[in-house]
Amino acid sequence: MLPHPRVDVGTFLLVLDLIGTFVFALSGASAGVRHRIDLFGVLVLAFAAALAGGIMRDLLIGAVPPVGIRDGRYILAALSAGVVFFLWDSTVVRLRTTILLLDAAGLALFAVTGTLKALTYQLAPGTAVLLGVLTGVGGGVLRDVLVSEVPIVLRSELYAIAALCGSVIVALSRELGMPSQVGALGGFVVCFALRVIAIRRGWRLPVVGEWRRGDDDDVNPSASL
Repeated sequence: MLPHPRVDVGTFLLVLDLIGTFVFALSGASAGVRHRIDLFGVLVLAFAAALAGGIMRDLLIGAVPPVGIRDGRYILAALSAGVVFFLWDSTVVRLRTTILLLDAAGLALFAVTGTLKALTYQLAPGTAVLLGVLTGVGGGVLRDVLVSEVPIVLRSELYAIAALCGSVIVALSRELGMPSQVGALGGFVVCFALRVIAIRRGWRLPVVGEWRRGDDDDVNPSASL
């Protein structure tokens, strides 16, 4: 019987983090190219989208200096993604679906890695879930603010909710004593699938006033209290 391979959790977390950094940087760079920003601006947006959430997480858990600015591999991953996407400027319009999928993948990866890192610092599961959500949405919020858009997390789309579900899966699997890899995979699949389905089917949270209009439709105008 072959021995069961043991994967170091730190190495596993690093690989996921770097992949998430690259794909989220692509979504940040796409925003810069879409707004006709120069190369420097595209790189700034790629860096912000990829690393802002992780930097905020590390500052909150006391992992200073944050790994996003301490480890050159993260910076290299973010900036290389920005350069790569900048060279695709002529095809950005045709890549809208790809960009949305990359953003969903980045959200899922960062929600998972943020939760895992918080758990390795012995934080409570609830706190780890919140930090996982912050890691997932923080970069996207800064990216949208820099290009003068309402952050996607503040719109009606299922964005932070998807990150929350993925983070909960990771924290719950840890509480149940399951391997980190299993929890990470489950959290990624749940978050990514929920985000993609929400995009395809138009799932969203209620907008202010919509529920009132629905109630008004059911009320008989001639009725009185």
